[in-house]
Amino acid sequence: MKRRTFLGRTLAAGGAAAAAAAAPAQTPSPDSLFREKDPVLAGVMRAMLTMQRDAWEQGVAAQAFLELGEKDLVVLMAREAMVRQIGDGRLAVISCWDGVTDPAANGEALLFAARETGDPAFQRGADRMLDYLLKRAPRRPDGTLYHVATKTQVWVDSMYMAPPFLAAAGHPEEAIRQVEGMRRLLWDGEKKLFSAVWDDARNAFDRKECWGVGNGWAAAGMTRFIGWLPPPMAGARKRLAGYVAGVLDGCLARQRTDGLFHNVVDDPGTFVETNLAQMLATAIFSGVRGGWLEETYLAPARRMRDAAHRKVDGRGLVQGVCGSPNFDSPGTATEGQAFFLLMEAAARKLELPVWTPNK
Repeated sequence: MKRRTFLGRTLAAGGAAAAAAAAPAQTPSPDSLFREKDPVLAGVMRAMLTMQRDAWEQGVAAQAFLELGEKDLVVLMAREAMVRQIGDGRLAVISCWDGVTDPAANGEALLFAARETGDPAFQRGADRMLDYLLKRAPRRPDGTLYHVATKTQVWVDSMYMAPPFLAAAGHPEEAIRQVEGMRRLLWDGEKKLFSAVWDDARNAFDRKECWGVGNGWAAAGMTRFIGWLPPPMAGARKRLAGYVAGVLDGCLARQRTDGLFHNVVDDPGTFVETNLAQMLATAIFSGVRGGWLEETYLAPARRMRDAAHRKVDGRGLVQGVCGSPNFDSPGTATEGQAFFLLMEAAARKLELPVWTPNK
């Protein structure tokens, strides 16, 4: 799936200078020793850091470090996102100048860095990103954000990119409105799967197929969002948990015997893809630990985790994910590396054992 177009503009003045002022003075976190105890994890992290990254890729990589307790790396990733913050507030912009929601995936890292370092530049950067989403980002008449500025399209990817940051930044009601608006357009209740892209200009789907990674973005995004909901919003938490369980059920009904899924979940003629398994396993481990998902989901999640580990090559690259740069064939990608790490972080928090072959 080709994601973006390059419009060849330049960074707005001030972004790099603001980030330079936020240069962190960190010492490695004790939690970073975890990678020294797990050579597979260390290899996947190292390979991810070598990869070129666009806005959403920078954000999901930073989130992986955040969940692993790699505080120093989160601060550095947040700083770099600010180096490439453009004038309207969008973070980490390199080539995807039309991206509306993707830059928001970096927001959680900036909020963390602001708390961790006490440097107000990080909070200002997060506030500018938030202001863009709330006031300037293009959207449907009902308020649902478009995914790109050049088209009147709602993408399932946005369920991961924007709502968790909105909730983390203190706007959970707006985050819920976004989830509900996106789900209303994209959810196929008969299949229990999300379609990929709705186009208002055509009043029809631009891509109706149930893209695997798109369903992973939805499941993992709603899971991440649930973690940010304050206790008084128990009703919303329960509703969102039901949404996650729904997409899990839809995907699991099509899980292959090897633990993986097809690139289009309900089309066995498409290639076998790795990242959806990692994304769903992340959601399941997190949901079970959070007490809002039944433990019966753990058995298929363990098969997903096992399959993903067997896709890691000797260089630490997770093979067979929906691959960069066009995301329409098997390959490698920053998001595939990041979700391996997010999956392992969630497994660690659930106190599952370190993966070993044939276990």
